[in-house]
Amino acid sequence: MLLSTLWMIFQFYFSCRKDAVLYKDSHAGPVWLRGGLVFFGICSLVLDVFKIGYYISYIDCESPIKLIYPMVQSAFIILQTYFLWVSSKHCVQIHTNISRYGLMLVLITNLSIWMAAVTDESVHQTRDLGEDFSELTSTIGYHEHRDAGGAHGHTCRCSNHLCHIFQTGYYYLYPFNIEYSLFASAMTYVMWKNVGRKMDDNMPSHPRLSPCFCFYGVFVGLMLGGIVLLGGIVTLVTYKVQVNIRDKSHQAHVMFYSFNVVVLSIMSMGSLTGSIIYRFDKRDIDGHKNPTRTLDVTLLLGAALGQYCISYYSIVAMVATTPGELLNALNLVYSLLMIVQLTLQNTFIIEGLHREPFSDHPLDPHKELVYTNETVAPNLPEETPQEPTVPSGINAVNNQMQMDHIRPWNLKRRLIQEISLFLLLCNIILWLMPAFGARPQLKNNLELKFYGPTVWTIITNISLPFGIFYRMHGAASCLEVFRMS
Repeated sequence: MLLSTLWMIFQFYFSCRKDAVLYKDSHAGPVWLRGGLVFFGICSLVLDVFKIGYYISYIDCESPIKLIYPMVQSAFIILQTYFLWVSSKHCVQIHTNISRYGLMLVLITNLSIWMAAVTDESVHQTRDLGEDFSELTSTIGYHEHRDAGGAHGHTCRCSNHLCHIFQTGYYYLYPFNIEYSLFASAMTYVMWKNVGRKMDDNMPSHPRLSPCFCFYGVFVGLMLGGIVLLGGIVTLVTYKVQVNIRDKSHQAHVMFYSFNVVVLSIMSMGSLTGSIIYRFDKRDIDGHKNPTRTLDVTLLLGAALGQYCISYYSIVAMVATTPGELLNALNLVYSLLMIVQLTLQNTFIIEGLHREPFSDHPLDPHKELVYTNETVAPNLPEETPQEPTVPSGINAVNNQMQMDHIRPWNLKRRLIQEISLFLLLCNIILWLMPAFGARPQLKNNLELKFYGPTVWTIITNISLPFGIFYRMHGAASCLEVFRMS
């Protein structure tokens, strides 16, 4: 992090030179991506504050590096957020080799931070996995015992009563730190691809890819997505409250799986409908070189493998045990629908990202047909303007034909907007639920009994972070499809 910080300071100096950045990639660093980076960066700073407070409480028996690490990370996050906000669109033209090496260093640094955060979170999940539900809901004596041991296995007691608050706070902020590292890695990779790249000024521009978000006329998708979002929040809170209570754990899992089965079914139908619309869409395919879009598609397909893996092993476990029981049957249906939904959603998003934006503006009146008498035109003075002479009847017919041609495009656009906005809100709630602890794979004991603690812990700790990232990246991709529509 220190080396990356020094390089970014030097890069700021080079970027100030007039010949350093002659071109900019209009597709790189969209406003929603930079805004998300700032939001997750602020949450990561709060996490570092909680970590600093936690380790100060155990200053006598913790290694100093554990206190230094969040301090250095805070400075790194602040500088990197500003650097990516200012330079994400730059196509650097001088010192290209040094720029590539530096950007690759920043990229590897962010991936290392991501792996460290995932590992630290997995340690918490693994510890909770082997504990009894009754122990999880015990009284203050249990928390005193946890604080005495701490999150990292030290044996001294906390110097104040805020240790448990700090520990719980930064534990719930891990998802934001993980997403920040992935957002920064994606933006850094696009910058690395753009080093030395000379953008083609003749490339067709997309005026609709502006930072504005026009929700006028979008009602059904927003309403249904809002209902799913609110229902998911209620389900998340209820699940977190009841899952650690022995008598209500089964009911909490049934509620969780039922909600997800319904949501995944609707999302699958929406994605399938959108893909069918694209099949009948006559818009051209955008085949121009676009590192941002290429990275989006790669991340979608790569991150989906994590959820595919968990669903596959869950299906094997449920089929091999007792699929007739309610909870096992719900888990089986949930896993099957997850595979179907991911496949259909990826197809819909990839189709949308590779399509040219809708264009339904009527023809410019100054570009109408002009009827000219060839025997008279050569004798006209050069300064005499040749006005278009179109009879009013023909003009009315042409306008009507244009309107008839526009209406089907408007209908397709409306449907694509409704579907993409609905999928956006659904992916947000499907990200929130596992990111904030609603992970039935670690609580229902179904797969755990079949594979054993060691094997199932390895599968979930590797695959779950990719599944969580997929939902966040899927939501961002749906937003991009909505903007292009």
